[in-house]
Amino acid sequence: MAAASASPPASSATSSAVSARPAAVRSAARAPRTKGRSPAQQRRRLAWWFMCPLIVLNALVIVTPACLAVYYSFTDWTGLGPAHFIGLANYRKLFSDADFRNALLHNVYWTLFFLVVPMAMGLLGAYLLSRITRFQVLFRIAYFIPYTVASVVTAAVWQRLLSSDSGLGKVLGVNFLGDVHLSLLTVASINNWAWWGFLVVVFLTAMQGVNASLYEAAEIDGAGEWRKFVSITLPSIRPTFMFLGLMTIIWSFLAFDYIYILTQGGPAGSTDVLSTLQYRNAFSAQQAGYAAAIGVVMAMISAVVVIGYQTLRRRKGWDI
Repeated sequence: MAAASASPPASSATSSAVSARPAAVRSAARAPRTKGRSPAQQRRRLAWWFMCPLIVLNALVIVTPACLAVYYSFTDWTGLGPAHFIGLANYRKLFSDADFRNALLHNVYWTLFFLVVPMAMGLLGAYLLSRITRFQVLFRIAYFIPYTVASVVTAAVWQRLLSSDSGLGKVLGVNFLGDVHLSLLTVASINNWAWWGFLVVVFLTAMQGVNASLYEAAEIDGAGEWRKFVSITLPSIRPTFMFLGLMTIIWSFLAFDYIYILTQGGPAGSTDVLSTLQYRNAFSAQQAGYAAAIGVVMAMISAVVVIGYQTLRRRKGWDI
């Protein structure tokens, strides 16, 4: 009898277990589902609501001006007043315009320069930094500082240093920014001074993520430093290398600030690129419709580069 009285009824044990559950679980169990949506669907719906402000902002700031640029590229708009539709006249003018061909060629030269010189300097600088253990952070900062300085300040300093009146140009008897054969290379070199340090930091970060056991195995096999760099380092940082190459091509076709500050596209159009030609047509010649056509062509070039990169990346497995 005592044992029987010590055991609680089954119904009371069940009620005690139910009452012991957290209140949140009981309330969730009682809460009805919203129109048959699963929790995952509700989370996706909530995520879209949070993304709506950003989508609207992008539509206003990016999509709308882009659509307007495409529209105005088919007009003779001066930048003020009404725009009159003229069809493909601006695009036909592009392919017969010597200034456009000259600027496009300079963009190609600029792109080749930045795909070779700063990329090679960035790889070399990152490799040398990866071999040292002391003061590495200090060197990183020293290389990265020029990238953080405003382009106006950097251009003004170098313009004074290379001046043919009081700077290095006077000492050497060379007009770096006034010679049609040297001006484009000079401006590109000034831009590179501010750019390659950024590549050093990015490449160094990628190199530090390479598996150290691969280098140890290569050393056991008798591989030298060059063989380890070519066979291990470069393949391991290939995604970073290819991404920076892609962005270099895109940024090269958008180059504007250093060229405009230092030479405004001169002398005699020797440093003219598509962006400076577009700026001059839009604000000096009051041919905003023609400038819009130049902008559309620049966007199409960037789109072709991105599509080509994505295609090659999938075929070659560059992200693996």
